[in-house]
Amino acid sequence: MFENLDGVERRFSSLEDSLSSGSLKGPELTRLTKERASLEPLITAYRQYKALLQERDEAKAMMAAESDDDMVAMAKEELSRIESDLEAIEKHLIVLSLPKDPNDEKNVLLEIRAGTGGDEAALFVADLFRMYTRYAERQRWKIEVLSSTPSGAGGFKEIICMIEGQAVFSRFKFESGVHRVQRVPATENQGRIHTSACTVAILPEAEDVEVNLNPADIEMTVCRSSGSGGQHVNTTDSAVRLVHKPSGLAVECQDERSQHKNREKAMKIMKAKLLEKAEQEQHAEISASRKSQVGSGDRSERIRTYNFPQGRLTDHRINLTLYRLDAIMEGDIGDVLDALGTHHTAELLKQELAV
Repeated sequence: MFENLDGVERRFSSLEDSLSSGSLKGPELTRLTKERASLEPLITAYRQYKALLQERDEAKAMMAAESDDDMVAMAKEELSRIESDLEAIEKHLIVLSLPKDPNDEKNVLLEIRAGTGGDEAALFVADLFRMYTRYAERQRWKIEVLSSTPSGAGGFKEIICMIEGQAVFSRFKFESGVHRVQRVPATENQGRIHTSACTVAILPEAEDVEVNLNPADIEMTVCRSSGSGGQHVNTTDSAVRLVHKPSGLAVECQDERSQHKNREKAMKIMKAKLLEKAEQEQHAEISASRKSQVGSGDRSERIRTYNFPQGRLTDHRINLTLYRLDAIMEGDIGDVLDALGTHHTAELLKQELAV
């Protein structure tokens, strides 16, 4: 089962030699450091596994050579412990050997858009944005708002941000989908519960080498920013709209006063969306399993429900229900992300063992 791990261990040792030489710099140093970090848990477990195999052989040899009953009993007890440890670490190795999502180590583009529900849906966009960014802050990840469209009630019709850090995509990739909220709006006089919906999309950040973007394919138009923003709004043509002519994909950004900065942010969004589009076209069956489709935003299509009167969060994909919604909305979503990751790993394991 683990015949390929010797080769992986040799690669790990080679990486350690290269990194300790001190001759690497720049992108190559970053790339090899990330590769070593990704292999370390697997190699650590594999070396423990080999050490246990050696201990088992020694325990068996002791049993065969000993004539003293007490020593034989002690060897049997030790052998039983080793066998138990071997069984546990074999399972762990299988999990660590499962196919990795190539995007797991990437930063993410987080998009949240209001769906059904008008102003209440826009307010919940702001609530979800706060939930994700507070979790990101706890992980010491960097957050940069790339584009936002405020609503009249104080929420957002949509907001897009970049989150940068270690393995952000691996943590957030199952958040894509429709999030439904049930609560009494502040403007509701009769205490009736309203149901609204928002769509969340998690896109891996596109690196320049992954997206072959021809400048001639990009059409840029500029205009004056609209909406709230103080005295500088509507005084310069700083808002940027980019259109990728081959695909028809359009991106707008007006958050910055500088046209150059808005164009830079719009290009980040454009590249991430083009990468996601290419991956969906090439790997339609994989994109389905990654839950990358967010639906139309209708309240009936949902992956999760946030019920405020009951203080309850329910993730419908894995039948997870938690009654601590206040803490979750303040960014305490680690248990939810853990449960989704564990479920995904279990499904991969079923597929691997069925082959």
